[in-house]
Amino acid sequence: MAVVRSRPRPDGGAGPAAEPLSCGTVARKKLTPVTREDARAIGALLRGLRRAAGYRAVQDAAAASGFPAARQTIYAYERGGLTPSLQQFLDLTAFYAEHPSRGDGVKAEEDLRAQAVAAVSRALTLRAYHVRQAHELMDRLQPPLSEGRRRKRGS
Repeated sequence: MAVVRSRPRPDGGAGPAAEPLSCGTVARKKLTPVTREDARAIGALLRGLRRAAGYRAVQDAAAASGFPAARQTIYAYERGGLTPSLQQFLDLTAFYAEHPSRGDGVKAEEDLRAQAVAAVSRALTLRAYHVRQAHELMDRLQPPLSEGRRRKRGS
């Protein structure tokens, strides 16, 4: 449970607003750069999803209502020049799977969704998103398995 201190509510309402107290700052270690191979793999996954969703060109996808990124950003992602954060990758994947183009070249809904699931699964195995490292850490931190206490049987 977080410790809170009272302060006036910004909306002028009655009662104090809760604000979590900071425990201080923690120095952040600079992340290792994403490898070219990972950046290109992520770009290829996004390009494949865009095409499967029936968007033949990046500009067509960027012009769609609710598209979560700018045209130039998508170009950079697909070329491997920039790597989206995991959240950006998930947002783009969801958009392509849930809002396919109405034109020609769109995969069947089930196939498109299966391709999106496969893309997320593949992206999570890449070192760029540090999921593998999180699993390795969890494995290292697991306590050793013990048999536990056994009950004595009364005779």
